[in-house]
Amino acid sequence: MEEGKRQKQIAGLLNEEMNTIFQRLGLNMIGGGMVSISSVKVTPDLLEARFYVSFFQVADKEAALKHIEDKHHEIKKELTARVRHQLRSMPVLKFFYDDTLDHVFRMEELFKKINEEKNKGE
Repeated sequence: MEEGKRQKQIAGLLNEEMNTIFQRLGLNMIGGGMVSISSVKVTPDLLEARFYVSFFQVADKEAALKHIEDKHHEIKKELTARVRHQLRSMPVLKFFYDDTLDHVFRMEELFKKINEEKNKGE
């Protein structure tokens, strides 16, 4: 189903504010790597916001995601304060691991191997 205009507006607002909150709380650097929110999806009823978190050079991604979830209350409190004039009610926040970067690196490695094998054959 196509995402509605209001869903996109709220997702954009939450993404922008959440990135600011991550920087303020020091959640954008965990375990020596970078953490960023790659996308936000809001359900059609606007009751749930799904944050897809991307990790770059973070050794233990599960522990990093758990660390973010442990700060859930603090994150939600600050986010609510920031968007209270734009939203009637705060959606439930859920965090998910976004493995898109892993797929990109895997694909690059495969292409590199293919090119090396191709060059050896010539």
